[in-house]
Amino acid sequence: MSSEIPDIVIGRLPIYLRELTLLAQEGQEVTSSHELGKRLGISSAQIRKDLSWFGPFGKQGTGYQINYLQEQLKKILQVDHEWPVAVVGAGDLGRALARYGGFAHRGFRIACIFDNDPGKIGSYVGNLQVLGVEKIKEEIAAHHIQIAMIAVPASHAQEVADTLVEAGVRAILNYAPIILSVPDGVRVQYIDPAAHLQHMTYYLR
Repeated sequence: MSSEIPDIVIGRLPIYLRELTLLAQEGQEVTSSHELGKRLGISSAQIRKDLSWFGPFGKQGTGYQINYLQEQLKKILQVDHEWPVAVVGAGDLGRALARYGGFAHRGFRIACIFDNDPGKIGSYVGNLQVLGVEKIKEEIAAHHIQIAMIAVPASHAQEVADTLVEAGVRAILNYAPIILSVPDGVRVQYIDPAAHLQHMTYYLR
């Protein structure tokens, strides 16, 4: 597998995997790049090109075996096993993330949640007890966590990111509206709902 695969290609693989899962739930066993393209709004040629980076998964005229392609994409994305995840921030967003049931069947389990508010520390989110941020390093080591989600105000996000990286976290999903500075080898993805809303309002003319 080439190390020069464009990141935009990697970013589309979870979308393909999600759609294949929906097709499988509908009882379908075979699909095609044309069908996937119509459902996703992506050209069939683009889908074939993306998948070709990783191997020949289908046959011309017969399409893709859905279960097989699902299994292969899970292996490529390394979600053929469960990843424990830490959440930092036990406000409304952090609590919602910790409670969200959609992570489990896609390869992720919320293992712990942290906050610096004495009023929240010790409370429960589902079956998880909110821990103080001073326990981040200890708990991340204990649970062998490499992935974390930051759901704190922008003013605290960099400090939290620094602590997570020092603890061994290598991938961060950041909900705080700020760009983080992290070392090479640490992956950050950003989710800023307000920025996405602003993107859309441009077109509401």
